[in-house]
Amino acid sequence: MNFLRKTILPVLLATTWISISEFVRNEFIVKSYWTSHYQSMGLNFPSAPLNGAVWGLWSLLFAVVIFILSRKFTLLQTTLLSWFVGFVLMWVVIGNLGVLPFGLLIFGVPLSLLESFIATLIIKKLQ
Repeated sequence: MNFLRKTILPVLLATTWISISEFVRNEFIVKSYWTSHYQSMGLNFPSAPLNGAVWGLWSLLFAVVIFILSRKFTLLQTTLLSWFVGFVLMWVVIGNLGVLPFGLLIFGVPLSLLESFIATLIIKKLQ
């Protein structure tokens, strides 16, 4: 029961927070950046249910990484390390592929830092 309360529950709650944060940011705040950028490349922005499922998996994996980091590092250190691993590396890759609309980083950077911080806080408080 202790494993469930101190490991599974924090990861699942952080996953839920990350999923909601990602959905709100990408559907309501920056979707126009994504769709217009993809249209300018002659592509449709991928928004099928399967894409949503993969983002759900990404949210779970991100929460697991935060959980692992949080066992060794402070709140601030875990937030910054997880943000770097989860977001900065992703932006480097999709920027290199030419599919990152750089204008969305105005919103993406602070909101992703907030997402990482709150997910870390959830995990730290429940560990």
